[in-house]
Amino acid sequence: MSESSWWSAFWLGNPFQFSSAGENLSSYEHNGVHLNDGDGEFIDMSFLTGADSPGDGRSVVSCDITGDGMPELLVRQVGGGSLIVYENRFPKANWLRVSLRGTKSNRQGIGSKVVCEVEGRTIRRELYPATNFQSQSPALVELGLGDAKKIETLKISWPSGIELELDDLPINSHIEIEESGAFRIVND
Repeated sequence: MSESSWWSAFWLGNPFQFSSAGENLSSYEHNGVHLNDGDGEFIDMSFLTGADSPGDGRSVVSCDITGDGMPELLVRQVGGGSLIVYENRFPKANWLRVSLRGTKSNRQGIGSKVVCEVEGRTIRRELYPATNFQSQSPALVELGLGDAKKIETLKISWPSGIELELDDLPINSHIEIEESGAFRIVND
């Protein structure tokens, strides 16, 4: 067997071509969803969410497609349909969406570190849009604030080394912050 035909038995550059080629990558492993209980443990809630489909998921992206501050999950699959959207049905909570605009750093602020202080809690995020197989998250930071009524401070460490601290930002809004410190509320 030639080397190229040997590899073709195990490898296809694009798994989404498998169905048209009459092949199947699935080991029929179910997708899973785990909830952080806040005490260092995770609860398997795959069955409760309906996400435990055997559709051979290849990537997942978190993105607020309904605009309510509660990110949904978009799952790209090979079998069982090409895309599944899981709507976030958790109880409503406060939130903040942050878009960054670099002037000395890169334009989208990718690589920035964001630290949010709210009512005795610290929420940390880094802006690295998740990239999965044929999918990518938006280049923004989404923060779940729970029942917090105000944001005490939001600190941003830009890739350029600039440190920025903002106080008393509005909750339940999308704000765009420039590396210079200027910010504005974005109407989505």
